[in-house]
Amino acid sequence: MTPLTTSHAAGPSVPEVRELTLGEALAEAAAEWPDRVALIEGRLDGVPGRAWTYAEFLNQSEQAARALRSRFEPGDRIAVWAHNIPEWALLQFGTAMAGMVLVTVNPAYQQSELDYVLHQSGARALFTVDEHRGNPMLTMARAAPANCPGLEAVVRFFDWEAFCATGSGESGELPVMTPGDPVMIQYTSGTTGFPKGAVLHHRGLVNNGHHYFDRMGVKPGDTYITQMPLFHTAGSVMSMLGCIGMRCTQVLVDHSDPGLVLRLCEEHQVNGMLGVPTMLIALLEHPDFDTTDLSAITAVSSGGSVVPEQLVRTFEDRLGAPFTILFGQTECSPTATMNFVDDSIEDKAGTIGTAMPNTEVKIIDPETGATVPIGEIGELCVRGYHVMLGYHNMPQQTAEAIDEDGWLHTGDLAAMDERGYCTIEGRLKDMIIRGGENIYPKELEEMLLTHPAVAEVAVVGLPDDKYGEAVGAFVRPPPGVYIDEAELFAYARERLAPHKTPKHWITVDEFPVTGSGKIQKYVLRQRWEDTTQ
Repeated sequence: MTPLTTSHAAGPSVPEVRELTLGEALAEAAAEWPDRVALIEGRLDGVPGRAWTYAEFLNQSEQAARALRSRFEPGDRIAVWAHNIPEWALLQFGTAMAGMVLVTVNPAYQQSELDYVLHQSGARALFTVDEHRGNPMLTMARAAPANCPGLEAVVRFFDWEAFCATGSGESGELPVMTPGDPVMIQYTSGTTGFPKGAVLHHRGLVNNGHHYFDRMGVKPGDTYITQMPLFHTAGSVMSMLGCIGMRCTQVLVDHSDPGLVLRLCEEHQVNGMLGVPTMLIALLEHPDFDTTDLSAITAVSSGGSVVPEQLVRTFEDRLGAPFTILFGQTECSPTATMNFVDDSIEDKAGTIGTAMPNTEVKIIDPETGATVPIGEIGELCVRGYHVMLGYHNMPQQTAEAIDEDGWLHTGDLAAMDERGYCTIEGRLKDMIIRGGENIYPKELEEMLLTHPAVAEVAVVGLPDDKYGEAVGAFVRPPPGVYIDEAELFAYARERLAPHKTPKHWITVDEFPVTGSGKIQKYVLRQRWEDTTQ
């Protein structure tokens, strides 16, 4: 190809964008391979998991859709709050076939976080488990209607079969959906610190999942293990819909436990896997790694945070399987750029690859909006079939994210070389990426300011060997007040999910500020690094 001179590149035109809904994609797979195993339940407790063929998976998804239609209307938002269980997947396709919109909720959320998502989305129903990793989810779910008056039903996944049976009397055709219709809302925060619900459509999810698998090197009929959480697009789209598109057998891991993942990979002769660096490092460090038969693995992928070059080399050397790196964002369904399996180690470890099929990528000057020359740093923007419809009930934030020409402004700083390969250079936003989880400082700062011992606070991402970044809270107390770190930790933990709770607490007398009085977070980060080296 002709070397680029400006930072604007288009992805290939194949695979083509297909005009399919989630329900149509599943029905097509079931018609082609009805007896192929579609989903296997991978359980931490060692009990043999349940399994569904494609025909069975389609049938049970349709039952769920009819049960939903017996109580709710097309367009209604239905929330799911659970870890990786098969019923989560059945509900995903059931809501899609019923013409409803699935709202995904992190099972680590606490009451205020749950209430916000349910209220902001206008969810009419919440499907949940009783508890997960000690989080009393059913108790919180039953308390949610007090702050979410639109929430009419809380359904336990324990009662899933009984719920699906309520639709047995429903007759007639399910609603006809179009590929451009909304099908999912996933919450992601921005510079305001308040979560925004990215409204995703059928076309974006179905195609993005398939294109991701194609570039990763997963082949039709392969067996793939899903350890990424389903409440993320990495789980419910890249993994779930990638499997449907490639007619794969999916092993769904109920807990992200490295020993469990290794056991299931050997037991089911898994061919492909995706994991954030933290997950993959945990596999390498597990005592069973060297004795586990992983010879069937032919494709490994990662992203979500910086992927160390040594991790890429180690996996390719020890497994003999190509390793690919991707860059994604919930707002673009989610994969925007990705390496190819035959890229060099240097490209895999040092870049985020090139534009995905049928999409465009450009780097712009954040001030002028002009496309920058090759090699210059600017804001990464993407455009294509996969861009979200907008943020739910947030027109101003939608207009700020998607310009009138259809470009999604990611808020990430990047550079592009003459081949179209991109590198991430930083973030316009203060977002912290801890083990693949996006954490937004302002949300934490506003919560911490409600504690009487906190006069000012700045939350910063600090380097961490295990998670890539750890949450650090720089706190200035009122005069004469002593900071009790244990007390602040407990205060934060009551109000935040574990991964958001600061690991490092640093007391300061004053903050470095700009001429306009804004706290210079990069200075705080540098000072911390200087004192800990």
